[in-house]
Amino acid sequence: MIGSLRLRLFFVLLGATGAVWIAAVAWIYASSQRELEHVLDTRLQEAARMVVSLVGSMEGRLPEKLPSLRPAATGGNYERQLSCQVWSLQGTMIARSSGAPEQRLSDQPSGFSERLIDGEVWRIYATEDEAKGFRVLVGDRLGLRDRLVTDLIKGLLWPALLIAPLLGVLIWVSVRRGLRPLQAIASDLVGRGADDMRPVDASRAPSEVKPLTLALNALFEKVALARRHEREITAFAAHELRSPLTALKTQAQVALAANDPVVSRAALQQILLAVDRATRLVRQLLTLARLDAHAEIDDRTRVPMRPLIEEVVRATPRAGGIEVTIGDDLRDVVWNGNRECLELAIRNLHENAVQYMPGGGEVRWRTGESPRDIVVEDTGPGVAADELDKIGQRFFRGRNKSVVGSGLGLAIASLAVERSGAGLHLGNRTDRSGFRAEIRLRSDR
Repeated sequence: MIGSLRLRLFFVLLGATGAVWIAAVAWIYASSQRELEHVLDTRLQEAARMVVSLVGSMEGRLPEKLPSLRPAATGGNYERQLSCQVWSLQGTMIARSSGAPEQRLSDQPSGFSERLIDGEVWRIYATEDEAKGFRVLVGDRLGLRDRLVTDLIKGLLWPALLIAPLLGVLIWVSVRRGLRPLQAIASDLVGRGADDMRPVDASRAPSEVKPLTLALNALFEKVALARRHEREITAFAAHELRSPLTALKTQAQVALAANDPVVSRAALQQILLAVDRATRLVRQLLTLARLDAHAEIDDRTRVPMRPLIEEVVRATPRAGGIEVTIGDDLRDVVWNGNRECLELAIRNLHENAVQYMPGGGEVRWRTGESPRDIVVEDTGPGVAADELDKIGQRFFRGRNKSVVGSGLGLAIASLAVERSGAGLHLGNRTDRSGFRAEIRLRSDR
């Protein structure tokens, strides 16, 4: 297996050219042989007719012996290869050309025939003059014909052998020039740094190379996006974790220094609040990283949605005065999706609804316009109009942020819903103040 694309193309082109050349030589050999046989057979006929015309022009009866005959010249050296015999119809040789065998060339009265004479195959043409009483036989050796065709092919092969090295050089140069766009791309990539994700310039690349450059650019874009997400998560995580850790240290120092049990208890409560915030942030970061790592999730099953929502509601702590209602219309809603992703989406949507309502309110789960869509809405302050287009972005918290929030809940819910084959639509309620999130099952599911 040849590892070099350049060598592979070179040998493929050279082999294809050689195969075409050999096929052309074979075709020329076969066609030349047919044409040559036709021409030489025609010349045999012409020579025989000339001899018949010469001998027939003699007056009176033919003598028993004629001077040595010489067939008409046919050009080049070929006339010395023709042999001619004149026989009487009674079977007596009247004359023969120089070099002609003494053995009768053919027993046929007329037409073409082949005969083995002295170890060689002859091609003979016979014709006769019944009025004068003689028959003329003209023939040549088939070996001569084969030599003529062989000489013709040699005349074609010698130039081919001389041109073959030049052709190989031209093919090699053409392959090198054709692969220059790939070499230019390789040189560009080799000279880049690890953080250089600029797209490869494909404006001057041939059409066969453009799919490769487009695929590379798409890969660079994905890698750049992934690295940007990693940097964002690292930077924001460091920033968000700094606050609860600082609060932990501060409250711990207050608790240690305070002599009043009330002050110590309040500091410990603040420590618990900071621990909850840090724990929730770490859990959300791990969840987000896990979802980002799996572009597609194929583990799907039938998931009854009301029991899943009830399970999430029971496991989510909420402040006093907040009422959670789960509509009976969700009882028959069953989705075909990944249960873990659906649970992540519902938990983060529910936590977002609960944590952003200060001092009481209502969170309601129900079906949407379609009986298979799921809506969760609260009676909180909602989202400012100028922030609606930013809702769902990672680490965006807005003006109405909660104490323990980190700006990742809706981003995780949106990604988890997408992995489940659905869509998430976020916005404010139109009937009253509050926030509304709707999970819509896509039509192809």
